[in-house]
Amino acid sequence: MHGLINRSIQCFVQDTYGAELWADVAADAGLRAEGFEALLIYDDALTEAVLTSVSRHLKKSREVVLEDLGTFLVSHANLEPLRRLLRFGGENFMEFLHSLDDLADRARLAVPDLDLPDMEIVDEGPSTFRLLCRWHFAGSGHVMLGILRAMADDYGALVLLEYLGEAAGRAEVQVELLDCRFAEGRSFKLAMPAG
Repeated sequence: MHGLINRSIQCFVQDTYGAELWADVAADAGLRAEGFEALLIYDDALTEAVLTSVSRHLKKSREVVLEDLGTFLVSHANLEPLRRLLRFGGENFMEFLHSLDDLADRARLAVPDLDLPDMEIVDEGPSTFRLLCRWHFAGSGHVMLGILRAMADDYGALVLLEYLGEAAGRAEVQVELLDCRFAEGRSFKLAMPAG
């Protein structure tokens, strides 16, 4: 697993639950408290050990931890660059959904060895979509569920999301877009503020 992904998990735990919990998780997984180096590649088993430890310490299922991680990736102030990358996908939530097909390729422009889930959005009706996530690591659908919830809020859209399951490396999430302009979304400007 790429260090950026592992580092995101580490930051999620540290920023949300504190350095002490991260130190316990790192010790359980056989890591130093400093954790992951963002540009290294780690064995998937180490990522799994970290997630197992986080789940155990928080007394939450792995699925809930991954969904919370997805929400964190979009909503935490320290990860504004990721939010910006996602917002470049479109002016509204529907355009954003359709941009997910290209997300892994766009991310690889910045970090060539970054392995992200391949995603495909399937139109099932005028406002109903199915997101297909294909990845070697189980749980991508739960992370995307958290990301989609946070991005819907970011755009001010009202959506119903349902995790449909995962089999043979493919997770499915159903998205029903009820109102693209339900509320005022978070501010977003194409140019980053100076300074």
